[in-house]
Amino acid sequence: MDQTTEPVTLGLVGTGWRAEFFARLALMMPERFTLVGVAGRRQESIDVASRNWAVPGFLDPAELVRRTRPDFVISSVPWDASAGVIGALVAAGAKVLTETPPAPDVAGLQKLWSEVGAGEQVQVAEQYLMLPGHAARLAVVRAGAIGTPTSVQVSSTHGYHAVSMIRGFLAAGYGPVTVSARTFSAPLVDPLRRGGWTDDGEPRPATTTLATLDFGDGRSGLYDFTDNQWHNQLRFRRILIRGTHGEMADDRVIRLTEPRAITTSELRRYQLGHDLNLDGHDTEHISFDGSVVWRNPFVGQRLMDEEIAIASLMAATGAWARGEGPAPYPLAQGCQDHLLSLAIDESVATGNDVTTEIHSWA
Repeated sequence: MDQTTEPVTLGLVGTGWRAEFFARLALMMPERFTLVGVAGRRQESIDVASRNWAVPGFLDPAELVRRTRPDFVISSVPWDASAGVIGALVAAGAKVLTETPPAPDVAGLQKLWSEVGAGEQVQVAEQYLMLPGHAARLAVVRAGAIGTPTSVQVSSTHGYHAVSMIRGFLAAGYGPVTVSARTFSAPLVDPLRRGGWTDDGEPRPATTTLATLDFGDGRSGLYDFTDNQWHNQLRFRRILIRGTHGEMADDRVIRLTEPRAITTSELRRYQLGHDLNLDGHDTEHISFDGSVVWRNPFVGQRLMDEEIAIASLMAATGAWARGEGPAPYPLAQGCQDHLLSLAIDESVATGNDVTTEIHSWA
């Protein structure tokens, strides 16, 4: 960011675990972000957040907007409250970045779109394609390294997050998608959860969901998720992107570069702080075939990958809110991601294929 640019101002609705990510990052980088206020449903929670983050607190999201006039407001509230908060913020004239998913079910998505979609004031906080590794992979794919992408397999995260990755790499739109999903249970040790080590070495039943997504025109996705795969380090996070001229498996690429010449390449992460590098433990960039394809915008902050992705999304939303950049992840994209995630759930529950319809956000 140009150091002469004023920091992006943002408000925050919510005081939970996820909201703390946004607040912490804003407070870490005052040269980039200014948190101007927080709103919530319970006075006790608001008082604690207001004190911890040194900002005024409000019980009404609309009052937060009227009193502080931020560039945008982050809505980080439970599913059942999300649509109401988004509606109130938009009615108050705010630009909004809402947590995923924007509504809990198809009817909720349709209702939310009918109420706020036309104004184009809402972005969705879908950060997975902004994680350093995925952002670098996306840059390589979009540069044409493996030709036209035709298939994406994701075994990493759940639901709409995984769908956003599949759709993003395929550049898929809003057409009908046929989903076929099944679940399988098998014993698995679960040594790590969000709260830390479990010290439980006993294998227990874990459910794996496998789903195929047929986008038409030869494009497909494979969704593979096992319970707690976010935290359980006994299951690798894997991604495979296949194209007309080659494929990318995690950080490895094989491709046809010229007649009778099949070559292999790798994505390389340059990490500061290893061995005799004294520049602090940090990620600097990721390269491919000698060219940098992704740079860390926050070198010096020593952020983990998830924090880099969230901060990147906050910065992109701020630029969009000020009319200085493109929309990072519009509501229509978030609605489509969750529509397909719900179709996976429906296919599991019924044992049947599910074909989605074209909805109004298309």
